[in-house]
Amino acid sequence: MTARDIEPGDMVHKGHPVTVDRYTAGARLNHWVTAASLILLALSGLALFHPSLFFLTGLFGGGQWTRTIHPWIGVVLFFSFTGLFLRFWKANLWAREDKAWLNRIRDVLTNHEERLPEVGKYNAGQKFIFWGMSFLVIVLIVTGFAIWDQYFNNLTSIPVKRVAVLTHSIAAVAIICIWIVHVYAAIWVRGTISAMTRGRVTGGWAWRHHRKWLRELVSGKRGG
Repeated sequence: MTARDIEPGDMVHKGHPVTVDRYTAGARLNHWVTAASLILLALSGLALFHPSLFFLTGLFGGGQWTRTIHPWIGVVLFFSFTGLFLRFWKANLWAREDKAWLNRIRDVLTNHEERLPEVGKYNAGQKFIFWGMSFLVIVLIVTGFAIWDQYFNNLTSIPVKRVAVLTHSIAAVAIICIWIVHVYAAIWVRGTISAMTRGRVTGGWAWRHHRKWLRELVSGKRGG
């Protein structure tokens, strides 16, 4: 039986301290392209969302350029996030311990991780973020095409475009909120950001936060 938490490139290195490879260079590059695309989309989208935020168009060369560039950045985000999805979906499938982790969410918030069940490469909170982002990216790309009049004007009616604009705006606000939670959690759990910049964590970090994943790595299991 293979461990679905183990991804290509995950590996334990003996030493003082023990280090664990958590993300490959390709995964890290994929992540940061996605993150940059999302930030640019948020800024350009907010600039088009309300007149009080129109000043943000200055970051993109003015209103016309912002309106032109915004959907293309969305295309980049879609393909980049698709790469992340294909890399990480298996490790983000729901597991038995995730329910127990959620039942102890108070211990998570009060930083009493010693009371939490052992989890794999991602905990339930990270999985919610992953699947929430996956759903919202699909909503954004579908509604984005529906209102991209430069190329798809004749494919949707005015009523459909109105619904698409509203849905697109709601999904955009939701994904920005999820992104904020994601960033806050990465800052809150020390060592998380360096995992996505350097690709490695210490054995102590893995033991504290993702003990089941570390056990699977040490036991020699590999995801299939």
